Amino acid sequence: MKNLKNPHLKENQTNAKKLLLLLLVAACTLHSLLSQEKYTISGTIREAVSNETLIGVTIAVQNLRTGTTTNEYGFYSLTLPKGNYNLIINYLGFQDITRSVTLNSDMKLDFDLQEKTEELDEVVVTEDVERIDIRKPQMSVNTLAVQTIKKIPVVLGESDVIRSLVLLPGVTNAGEASSGFNVRGGSADQNLILLDEAIIFNSSHLFGFFSVFNPDAIKDIKLFKGGIPSRYGGRVSSVLEIFQKEGNSKELKVNGGIGAVASRLLVEGPIIKDRTAFLAGGRASYAHLFLPLFNIDNRAYFYDLNTKISHRINERNSIFLSGYFGRDLFSINESFINTYGNAVGNFRWNHLFSDKLFSNLSLIYSDYFYGLELDFVGFEWDSGIQNFNLKYDLKHYLSDKLQINYGVNNIYYVFNPGKIKPNREDSGIVEDQLTKKYANEAAAYVDIEQKITENLRVNYGLRASLFNRLGQDELFVYENDRPVIFDPFQQIYREATPIDTINPGRGANLETFFNFEPRISAAYTIDKNNSVKASYTRLAQYLHLLSNTSSPTPLDVWTPSGPFVEPQLLDQYALGYFRNIDNGKYTLELEGFYKDIQNRIDYIDGADLIANDAIEQVILNGGARAYGLELLLRKNEGRFQGWLAYTLSRSEQRTPGREPLVDNGRSNQETGINFGEWYPTPFDKTHDISLYGNYELNKKWNFNANFIFQTGQPTNYPVGQFEFQGLVVPFFGSRNQTRLPDYHRLDVSATLTPKKNRNRNFRSEWVFSIYNVYNRMNAASINFRQNQDTGRNEAVRTAIFGIVPAVTHNFRF
Repeated sequence: MKNLKNPHLKENQTNAKKLLLLLLVAACTLHSLLSQEKYTISGTIREAVSNETLIGVTIAVQNLRTGTTTNEYGFYSLTLPKGNYNLIINYLGFQDITRSVTLNSDMKLDFDLQEKTEELDEVVVTEDVERIDIRKPQMSVNTLAVQTIKKIPVVLGESDVIRSLVLLPGVTNAGEASSGFNVRGGSADQNLILLDEAIIFNSSHLFGFFSVFNPDAIKDIKLFKGGIPSRYGGRVSSVLEIFQKEGNSKELKVNGGIGAVASRLLVEGPIIKDRTAFLAGGRASYAHLFLPLFNIDNRAYFYDLNTKISHRINERNSIFLSGYFGRDLFSINESFINTYGNAVGNFRWNHLFSDKLFSNLSLIYSDYFYGLELDFVGFEWDSGIQNFNLKYDLKHYLSDKLQINYGVNNIYYVFNPGKIKPNREDSGIVEDQLTKKYANEAAAYVDIEQKITENLRVNYGLRASLFNRLGQDELFVYENDRPVIFDPFQQIYREATPIDTINPGRGANLETFFNFEPRISAAYTIDKNNSVKASYTRLAQYLHLLSNTSSPTPLDVWTPSGPFVEPQLLDQYALGYFRNIDNGKYTLELEGFYKDIQNRIDYIDGADLIANDAIEQVILNGGARAYGLELLLRKNEGRFQGWLAYTLSRSEQRTPGREPLVDNGRSNQETGINFGEWYPTPFDKTHDISLYGNYELNKKWNFNANFIFQTGQPTNYPVGQFEFQGLVVPFFGSRNQTRLPDYHRLDVSATLTPKKNRNRNFRSEWVFSIYNVYNRMNAASINFRQNQDTGRNEAVRTAIFGIVPAVTHNFRF
């Protein structure tokens, strides 16, 4: 029989052999990789002069596209195959270190970095911490160096952390003399503010003129606006994380400043050289001391104290004890005295289980106090919130491509809505304590940082939070469980009358909330200068600040979620494009975001929030949303540096009517707040432009300027009026449908640094600043009144600041 041959058979056999050979090579390569010996280099990186640990130092492996950075305590860990490597340690502002290592066993390698002294003709580079790493999946994060904050011109010449953050995209506030800040259209109570991991409930001094953070005591500042890691929770808008310095364990150092209205002093030094250090810093205002010269009997001042002790037990264990205490006092003729402030304490223990496993245990106490004394009425009023927090966080450096963060924390809260008591025998006031509230918030989390390919990196994690509203002495009961009722005839909401009062007791559990909070962010590197990033974040917030003002005041009261108050739930989506231009001389960050919030608290018309023992009678649960586009263009090198930040955004909320109840066969359809329609929140700023520039003329003179423009804040103006029994009554339309005039101002400053005497360690500088150079009278509010001469209604603008010059003297030795 004739042998019939397939013409493709030989070709198929050849291809099969090639495929088999490729599989064999791949198997051998995989076996080689799996069986390849790997070892770990780990250690701590410090500043040589002070022994202060450094955050975010880059440890790069030359000729390999890999590396790592130091954590919040200066620790790093890097696992590599056995071999010879060149390590490059880089932290801008410090001299680079190149170290050759032969890796044939696990190795501990610490580094001390020397500060770089820049010559005038050299290229001046900005702080590295402020730049975005286009390869990392971390997005929607801004960092400001303390040196930058101290240069930014501010009112009355006092360097201010919060005022500096407002120059970043997506961050605004309610205007001058307003406390707190708003992130991506969120309210101030939606920001988690941490000082050495302790919660700060009020971030302002003197009703918003200054922030509570002393720049001299600060080591690192980071603001998370989105893509928030799973280790954070409890707020739905942002996380502001601030770490204090550890103290100089080499030698005694002093620095401070004398300003127009306040002064500050910070002392740090060794207790046991190279092992134990202390830090103590204080600030105080004194403008009130000059008021008697003008026959003014009022007072307004603040003071605060930052303290810290750090001790290195051995190479694997370190402990830290830190604290903050601040108080504000405002009084009018001693007949009205207002006192408020924060007090926090934190004990932390760093332990290194191995060169790959780092842990931190924290015991934290935080207290916010508000006191009011009205002598002309004859009573004192105290309120506040306390919490006790236990945290345990671990970071596992599995390889140079995979790191895992995990941990647990538990917070116990005590809420004091207010206690009133007489301050003299003839006052006639009866002592009364509003019902205290108690809650417990527990959480566990895992966060994974993974390098999937050379171009794709992801962070993903999950947080599980459990909130228990604990029992209290008294709890009102309402018909149909509705503390707010709707009047269908007048078409308004009003307080319901309780039908009973129960006493659950402290041991009871009134309500339980449980939420899974997934997080994921990813970065795809197009090339060495371009990348795109995306993130999704879900957050739950169980605490609410009761305030019907555009910015928080000391009188505002925090309340927990419970039987009538649901926790706020956020879903945020973000997409961004990031670019390094001209080898990093310029950087561009462009991000779009969308936020959806469930159960945002809204208030019925005429809500009374002060000394209200049944706050559930004036609030309803609604929803909120915010969306926008952020742009940040930085110039990072040269004598002239700075940035342009622009945000185009919208922030709205809505409270539709609840499911109607059937009454005698009739359905009472509710209208909701503002007829159930979306309306701008008080934090809605359509356009927000910030321009900051810093010019170093020479070693003696440095100039700074910033310009801010914001769309006017939403507010309510009367749209008409009517007469009733001889009285003129204004009529208001829909909520927040009008706005204050647009806000804008220009600030400038000049810093003079005299030549240092080589035989002395004393250094000083003079800062000359002008706030609001062209004397723009920005409206803090607009009120309406009847002109006594013409009888016509007129609008009256109230402005806080015009032009404000100031001089500050800073020193260190």
